[in-house]
Amino acid sequence: MKSAFRKTWIVPAALAAVAVVGVVTWYSMRQEGPGEGFASGNGRIEATEIDVATKLAGRIVDIRAREGDFVKAGDVLAQMQVDGLNAQRDEAAARHQQAINAVGSAEAQVAVRESDLAAAEAVVRQRESEVDAAARRLARSQTLSGEGAASIQELDDDRARLRSTEAALGAARAQVTAARAAIAAARAQLVGARSTVDAAAATVARIDTDIADSQLKAPRDGRVQFRVAQPGEVLGAGGKVLNLVDLADVYMTFFLPETVAGRVALGGEARIVLDAAPALVIPASISFVASTAQFTPKTVETASERQKLMFRVKAQIPPELLRKHLTQVKTGLPGVAWVKLDPAASWPAELAIRVPE
Repeated sequence: MKSAFRKTWIVPAALAAVAVVGVVTWYSMRQEGPGEGFASGNGRIEATEIDVATKLAGRIVDIRAREGDFVKAGDVLAQMQVDGLNAQRDEAAARHQQAINAVGSAEAQVAVRESDLAAAEAVVRQRESEVDAAARRLARSQTLSGEGAASIQELDDDRARLRSTEAALGAARAQVTAARAAIAAARAQLVGARSTVDAAAATVARIDTDIADSQLKAPRDGRVQFRVAQPGEVLGAGGKVLNLVDLADVYMTFFLPETVAGRVALGGEARIVLDAAPALVIPASISFVASTAQFTPKTVETASERQKLMFRVKAQIPPELLRKHLTQVKTGLPGVAWVKLDPAASWPAELAIRVPE
């Protein structure tokens, strides 16, 4: 009877002993790491989040992406109402055409003013000839009058004729100056008209940009995590519509004590073991170590650890590995990150890389 009783309890006792040893070993590894050259910290899987938001205030017409959808960079995720923008563009295009017509008118005015200048210069040359002829006639009259062959009246008439032609020459030269000033003004108007064309074209381009931005596109590859708004809602500028997760930028944030953090090198090797999949060991590398210490959050398990100053560390999962398993990547999963402090140390068999096929 005693022998049967002993046999009945031997197997459960052995299993319990193995379980206790396993728990103690795992707890020891979690707290101390597999040797002096390693350290660990608790954390959760995180990823870069991107808010897809509106540039301008407006009404949502359609949202084409659902929560959980995988999207590619450039995919149209939502459409904002553009009726008002289309009307603004039509108005801006009409103003642009008006400005082009104004340039044509200004160019014609420049041509007219240049013709006026040419005519005024021709009048000046004519008046110069008249002045020259009047001066020669006055000289002859003076000679003949001195010889008694011309009357004083003829001499006075020739002097008056010279003064008249000189005055006409002065007026013609003033007309040339005025014509040149008119050309300068017409050219200034032409420059202004061309600037108006450029400004109108820029307005059309800006509105085109606003219309294009009314199609909310995925800035990079990722997965839709949240749908913040619904079709028909009116949002202000910067209103959030969707939240994306970049599954090519996934990491675990954890904390290490100051005595250990100083030995962690950027680019150093790390391993991640998730509570949901303890059989898998995910490779990672250290991408960030905080430059200043902080008190760890309450998620750290013991009060004594929470009292210590700790350094925030990130272990980055390789993007090429993530791309192979996009559908299996989930943020928020808790786990443990192991860090190799001694470059010469070898990873133990328990932390050999084991990833899904």
